[in-house]
Amino acid sequence: MLRPVAEGVLVHQSEFMQTNAVVVQGPTGVLLIDPGVHGEELVCLANDLSALGQPVVAGFSTHPHWDHLLWHARLGAAPRYSTARCAATVRDRLSGGIDARRLGIPEQIPLDLLGLVTALAAETALIPWDGPQVRVVEHQAHAPGHAALLIEKRGVLVAGDMLSDVLIPLLDLNATTDPIEDYLAGLRLLEGMTADVGVFIPGHGSFGGADQLRARIDQDRAYLHALRDSQVLSDRRLDPSAYGKDFLPGVHARQLQRLAQHGERDRAPG
Repeated sequence: MLRPVAEGVLVHQSEFMQTNAVVVQGPTGVLLIDPGVHGEELVCLANDLSALGQPVVAGFSTHPHWDHLLWHARLGAAPRYSTARCAATVRDRLSGGIDARRLGIPEQIPLDLLGLVTALAAETALIPWDGPQVRVVEHQAHAPGHAALLIEKRGVLVAGDMLSDVLIPLLDLNATTDPIEDYLAGLRLLEGMTADVGVFIPGHGSFGGADQLRARIDQDRAYLHALRDSQVLSDRRLDPSAYGKDFLPGVHARQLQRLAQHGERDRAPG
């Protein structure tokens, strides 16, 4: 089901990790951002758009993780964009084929059109389509070439995998020398856009208004500071009754371990 969140902007949420697909309406069709996730959900999304008489005229993947790279034939053959660094990362990761088990992809996910993205030229400011201006704000938090999108005249921020109320900040521990600082830098970029945002949509979890945006930024920053400074952590997303109670504590423990190992390498004599 498509839910309107602002003028001409709708959200379709998957059962898988409360993943949000974002639809931006234009004069000849829609921009579809991060569609997913299960096959029947993608078909439902295609049916909803068909009922609205709105074909997909462009797609966008905010970052190179599989659950943001999906597509379905029913959505058509519109160009699917990403940042140049995101597209290069996708090509590298998929060059040896798709190992669904290694990537942790459930069996019911359609993979035949996974990752077929077109790289935007470096430093491209706007998604090339005939609808409302959508500004591309690239950073390196969470994944290489991650992009937040600001739908300017609608006052909507599509945050990708940041600002979630159900997931803690998930660090890119493989492609960066300072994953915490990269994430903090990404938060500073989002913070700089708060005056222009009336609604924000995270990649996973619930969307919110301008009054909640600052709280989400502060929550993520507090988690990162505690992680960096080895402080006692208090984060409701890690509570025993929270959405991710079955897997997030393990993710948090692995992040602590990997960061400790990273620090040990930095302290080792050269």
